[in-house]
Amino acid sequence: MRSHTLNRVGRLLPLLVATVAWAPGALHGADPKASPTLVSVKRIWDKAPHCAFTDLLRWKKKWLCCFREATGHGGDNGTVRVITSPDGVSWNSLAVLKQPGIDLRDPKLSIHPDGRLMLLMGGIVNLNGKYHTRSPRVAFSHDGHTWSPPATVLAEDHWLWRVTWHKRTGWAVSKLNEGRKPRRGFLYKTRDGIKYEYVTEMETEGISETTLRFLPDDTMVALIRPRWIGLSKPPYRKWSYTNIGQPIGGPNFLITPQGTMWAAGRKYGQAAKTSLATMTGTTFQHVLELPSGGDTSYPGMVLHDGLLWMSYYSSHEGGKTSIFLAKIKL
Repeated sequence: MRSHTLNRVGRLLPLLVATVAWAPGALHGADPKASPTLVSVKRIWDKAPHCAFTDLLRWKKKWLCCFREATGHGGDNGTVRVITSPDGVSWNSLAVLKQPGIDLRDPKLSIHPDGRLMLLMGGIVNLNGKYHTRSPRVAFSHDGHTWSPPATVLAEDHWLWRVTWHKRTGWAVSKLNEGRKPRRGFLYKTRDGIKYEYVTEMETEGISETTLRFLPDDTMVALIRPRWIGLSKPPYRKWSYTNIGQPIGGPNFLITPQGTMWAAGRKYGQAAKTSLATMTGTTFQHVLELPSGGDTSYPGMVLHDGLLWMSYYSSHEGGKTSIFLAKIKL
């Protein structure tokens, strides 16, 4: 395993603004008349004082949703719970992952090329309620109920946020440094989910949580917190970036079979909201605010039966941070 250690904290990173030639399908502009409709929204879990940071997966004709449970947003040691449902209506607990002295958070589900479930998590060490250090964790399961012990990957201080599998290779961006320190991001690839090979540095300002997806021509698209869309072609060492002009937290997006990109995350303003947006390689536009507020965002997104199914967390109902599931007609 190769880890890319940082010894150049504080340097200024060059900013590249993209001029993108979009191909048919996913590369054309977003529909300016897009008007998605909220079909339903339901609170599906609230059994801990603070339930947050979701992901959603359709696997073997059932739903899996994962999230962190703790007493608050940060500073304490959280656990990761996986719940399941046959229909998206009735939900039951399937597994709880924990590590003594570790705050497990931001879990992300994916299907490994060998068919196993893979769960990626951040693992933070807090001392006296304050952040001390961190490193990513991964666990694997054949059934969603029994998981391997969370194993540490990459080096200390990494935050490997989401793995996207494409042609049997997993791709992910890891951010380094916290708080006001200059953040840097690095693109990695993996064949097994445990050993990660450095590809390139993602040189854009303030890089943080990043979701990657692929177009039919293998172009990689990145939606990057706080306000960037990135594009790169194989071997993914050279990138162009567009500033979308507005911040987004907990970014996620998907590409429909028709080639349209839909994104979701925290919309900032007078009040925080979880919001759905249309996007292209150069544009990003919020089009639908979900019932949400306060501490909210970190959506999971799945297309199923003609609808967008989206998990997210919010504290708008009575101030308690809970897990919600929305169905949206695009």
